[in-house]
Amino acid sequence: MTSTDHTFVLLLRLAGPLQSWGDRSTFNRRETRPEPTKSGVVGLLAAAAGRSRHAAVDDLAALGLGIRIDQPGSILRDYHTVSDYRGQPLLSAAVSGKGLQKPTSPAKHTHVTQRFYLQDAVFLVAVEGPRELITTLEHALRHPAFPLALGRRSCAPAQPLALGQRTGTLEDVLRAEPWQAAPAVRTRWGRQNGNAARIDLPATLDDPAGDEVRDDVPLSFAPTSRTFTTRRTRHTYLSAPTGLTPDPAQPPTTGGHDPFALLGW
Repeated sequence: MTSTDHTFVLLLRLAGPLQSWGDRSTFNRRETRPEPTKSGVVGLLAAAAGRSRHAAVDDLAALGLGIRIDQPGSILRDYHTVSDYRGQPLLSAAVSGKGLQKPTSPAKHTHVTQRFYLQDAVFLVAVEGPRELITTLEHALRHPAFPLALGRRSCAPAQPLALGQRTGTLEDVLRAEPWQAAPAVRTRWGRQNGNAARIDLPATLDDPAGDEVRDDVPLSFAPTSRTFTTRRTRHTYLSAPTGLTPDPAQPPTTGGHDPFALLGW
């Protein structure tokens, strides 16, 4: 689907202490991409709508997706060691002919696992599709059927997710929406850049002619048959309003609270 097939866009603000958007994992290492994956966003929408893991997600996977990185955050590594409390060697992933796990060979008493997260990141996510579906998803996000998470179940969102519907293409909508970074980040940037009116932010957009292929489009979330397909994306920078300068279309405010009024001054 291209950004011109539909004109209704739902905006989400994904922010929280921790996020993790993995598109691959190994036995002992689970990484995160620097931005949400399509499978992660589709899973979030499916959970909000109350769909089970065995339910079809074709309509959600067909939505156009655009992601603007408003606050990249930083990487956190969560380091784990696993051992048997009885001091016995750990079992391996291999099983015997009777279906029993085989012992590790040579014997291992400790497994090391690592999980990676994004700390204090903020993303502006735009999903594009038919108006009826977009409206249904907005309502679901405001009244979710299942608890929502930012990539992993332990990563809860810090604020309401849905920012409402917009019209236009993914790129136009992401360019027009004000910068969503945390107030402290925006204030610090404003001091360093003279409270500039606009800021260039990195973005990734679905694009059939894009130069990157990502294997993160879900075909099924069923635990026994999780399958994915690919999509093409392109990277760009979008100039967005910072919200740090007054809107010239609005007249300046006058009056307001006078702390000396009660004293007759």
